[in-house]
Amino acid sequence: MNTMDTVNVVFAGIGGQGVILASDLLTAAAFRSGYDVKKSELHGMSQRGGSVSSDVRFGKKVWSPMIPEGEADFLVSLAEDQVEVFRHLIKPDGIVLSPSMFGEYDPGRSMNLAMLGALNVHLRLDDAIWEQLLKETFADEALLSVNREAFRKGASFVK
Repeated sequence: MNTMDTVNVVFAGIGGQGVILASDLLTAAAFRSGYDVKKSELHGMSQRGGSVSSDVRFGKKVWSPMIPEGEADFLVSLAEDQVEVFRHLIKPDGIVLSPSMFGEYDPGRSMNLAMLGALNVHLRLDDAIWEQLLKETFADEALLSVNREAFRKGASFVK
């Protein structure tokens, strides 16, 4: 990633899938990597299984939290049916990451972490930063282990 560029990531999914947690983790990882970061969220009818999205923008200097239509570098969709809903936000050469890329692998409730692992193959933010964030987020050793494995497994599908 060129340090002068602003990276635009749209997270999308259904309420309860961890869209906001995933965007919070990316925001923290980018900030700890020395980038200016802005984030916005749209919850919609998340309590009723509706669409949830979050924009994360980071770079040397970011002025607005909202990603303009057609400007997203990455669309990270935790639900396959949300890809088309949010496709208009992505650049023509943007990258879509969705559950279908995992084939038979089903990370279950850790889909958000698997997607972050896949995304980070492209972003190349420091693994030590992610490890520290995972430790801070998942105090329970069993949860930490499951989510760490999902992050690593997600990355393995892209490499």
